Amino acid sequence: MKPTVKIATTKTPDGGQMELYQHGRDFSIRINGYDLMLSRQNESELELARLARGWLTRPKARILIGGMGMGYTLRQTLDMVGPDAQVTVVELLDAVVSWNRKFFGELNGHPLKDKRTVVVRGDILDIISRSKNQFDAILLDVDNGPSAMTDSGNQSLYNYQGIYACFQALRKQGCLGIWSAEASKKFERILISCGFHARRFRVPAYKGAKSRSRVIWIASQDKSALPPGGGEPDTPGKTKKKTRAGA
Repeated sequence: MKPTVKIATTKTPDGGQMELYQHGRDFSIRINGYDLMLSRQNESELELARLARGWLTRPKARILIGGMGMGYTLRQTLDMVGPDAQVTVVELLDAVVSWNRKFFGELNGHPLKDKRTVVVRGDILDIISRSKNQFDAILLDVDNGPSAMTDSGNQSLYNYQGIYACFQALRKQGCLGIWSAEASKKFERILISCGFHARRFRVPAYKGAKSRSRVIWIASQDKSALPPGGGEPDTPGKTKKKTRAGA
């Protein structure tokens, strides 16, 4: 039986310990001893891009991805956008970019080598706040979603000011997609208060899983453009309706 081996470490902005482990062809990233991501559990990262298909396939699409992770959302995005698209991926930690180049390329087809990919090292909220009417889609897979695990500073991305900055950074009727480890009615209220219509999708962590343990929100000014299925956030005075599977 192959052992699980720690092959790299780095510090998070909060001073925590981030560690990269390898078991055969599988990888895992841990924060202070807790699993943050596993290479086998990539279905929800792929689904984040798939649910935004209508925006990714626009001519000359400009896409912003917050959080590189193991590169799966980037990979799926590149597989869907056109040859004239540009996909900017923003990652706070230099080590995560290096791990993607050195270790994860064999898993996801080397998306960082694609000429349509632009890598920016920095804070995703800083990039978004300096961008007005720039992107057809913004896909956020930062930390654990609205409940930060890696860096408490990431919570500012998911408050009203952060989400409204996303709203302003989108082109007309653009799309905001958010990955999360758990549902949050408080966060849904923030989305609605910023002017978005939204749908909540529960998706599996890995292909074939029976449980839908991850959450993805797709939000846009254009309600008619939202993908079918999922569930609508509750708003004051709204009568709750049954929805198709996935809510």
